[in-house]
Amino acid sequence: MPLIPSSYRAPLGLRGGHFATIYPTLFRSVGTPEIERERLELSDGDFLDLDWSQRKHQRLAIIGHGLEGESSAKYIRGMSLALQKRGWDTLAWNCRGCSGEPNRLLRSYHSGVSDDLSSVVDHALSEGYQELALVGFSLGGNIVLKYLGEQGSQVHPEIKVAVSFSAPCDLTSSSLRLGDWDNRIYMSRFMKGLKDKVIQKNEVFPGKLDLIGLEKVKTFAEFDNRFTAPLNGFTDARDYWTRASSKPHLRALTVPTLMVQALNDPFLPEPCFPREIADQSRSLYLETPPHGGHVGFISRALEYWSETRCAEFLTSR
Repeated sequence: MPLIPSSYRAPLGLRGGHFATIYPTLFRSVGTPEIERERLELSDGDFLDLDWSQRKHQRLAIIGHGLEGESSAKYIRGMSLALQKRGWDTLAWNCRGCSGEPNRLLRSYHSGVSDDLSSVVDHALSEGYQELALVGFSLGGNIVLKYLGEQGSQVHPEIKVAVSFSAPCDLTSSSLRLGDWDNRIYMSRFMKGLKDKVIQKNEVFPGKLDLIGLEKVKTFAEFDNRFTAPLNGFTDARDYWTRASSKPHLRALTVPTLMVQALNDPFLPEPCFPREIADQSRSLYLETPPHGGHVGFISRALEYWSETRCAEFLTSR
């Protein structure tokens, strides 16, 4: 589908990319849905923690979080509540090691774990759902897009629709962009969380990780070269970024998929806006509002625009 016009209009005074990115984390107030946590045991001996909300409908939205996020993040809770109002059950899944407990294996979560999403989808289908929607934010959006592209025409017929917000579909350019000086506040936050996980993992697997000089690691290039890549079967950071990116898989999408990328997103440079691919695709709907920042899309109403827009797209397919 060609680039589609966006209905998002940021409130006056809330249009800056950095402000839109930071504001919801600091100031948004959002309710908490009732959840039932389930531990999904994986075939490799590891686990994923799943947070179910409502289990009474025939349709389920599976929602994935961003880097160093988890299922109780405000944007996950807001989306869950919005979709539940429209008659969807929701399942917010935590990547390995992101639910408050370290995962069991030396491998970690990363931006391309479509195999883990596949396990979540298979489990959801075993519960008897007739209709699934996949929703992902940032890293979670990249995982959704990569999974659907890899599945192509073999995707489960129960998966009817998908939506991603602020997906770093080209990980090379996005990772380097986040290393720029104006993004140092985000990089510092990401590095703290990622380093803490490495330190925890070293306690479980002593001698398997080299932590010398860890405090000097400041960028994704350094961290992914030393840890993400070797722990997860990649040669180096560039190999990881290339193989984990969803952009090469977008042409293979067969499920109607809305991809929302704000033009003022401080995390996403030009390669993360796949206009040509969307223009030639029958399944990819690319929406690029001028404002919204990274997973921002602030509204003065209790329900953010991203939640309303996602619900509209899911129910219109």
